[in-house]
Amino acid sequence: MKKFLAVLLTGAAVAGVLGGCAGKGGADDKVIKVAASATPHAEILEQAKPALEEKGYQLEVTIFDDYVQPNEVVESGDFDANYFQHIPYLDSFNAEKGTHLVNAGGIHYEPFGIYPGTKSSLGDVAEGDSIAVPNDTTNEARALLLLQDNGLITLKDGAGLEATVNDIVENTYNLEIVELEAAQVPRVVDEVAFVVLNGNYALEAGYSVAKDALAYESSDSEAAKTYVNVIAVKEGSEGADKIKALVEVLKSDAIKSYITENYDGAVIPFA
Repeated sequence: MKKFLAVLLTGAAVAGVLGGCAGKGGADDKVIKVAASATPHAEILEQAKPALEEKGYQLEVTIFDDYVQPNEVVESGDFDANYFQHIPYLDSFNAEKGTHLVNAGGIHYEPFGIYPGTKSSLGDVAEGDSIAVPNDTTNEARALLLLQDNGLITLKDGAGLEATVNDIVENTYNLEIVELEAAQVPRVVDEVAFVVLNGNYALEAGYSVAKDALAYESSDSEAAKTYVNVIAVKEGSEGADKIKALVEVLKSDAIKSYITENYDGAVIPFA
């Protein structure tokens, strides 16, 4: 999921969105109102409309530019679901705001990858090489787990998604892990052997995730399972027929193919 920047919608836009949601019951049972981020979430939802129409549902997608209101409008019942966030953010939001939102289905994840710096193959790693990683807690842990998955380091048991460089117990090549603010990592590609980036920073740096990543998080990795972007609904609504239909379509082979063909590996369908 994209970095959480709270960019508020204008008052007029908010009024238009919320004002258009009045009235429930009856025909609304066949209307699915979803709040979403523009990319890739709303784009993926647009692809789901024809299949949902075949099932008798009308999908209405409203784009939000912040990461607070999509949860608030689902909590209030003005929207049926949202699609923009991963589970750790959902859990944090519930704890902080006292909301009652739950995961109705995981749809995609945006993988971390190892990219070339001064070296173009992990097979060329040598004693004392340096690797740049993001320094914030969540992203650093994902980077270190990816390095471990590719045999470059070993972390202590149980470090998981809270791992830091202090949890490295084996470092065969005596690699120097260079910790930088995430946005700075792409800027040191000429100074380190490899860099570890999440999808959006890789794209901004001009990397093709599919073509340039030397390795990236697999769909069955701990990070992918944890940071999968989900359809979130108010607790108790996850069993509703229209929510089941929405998730079923979004997890269909047709939508998986769309994601695979259009996002250059920066977005990957969740198994």
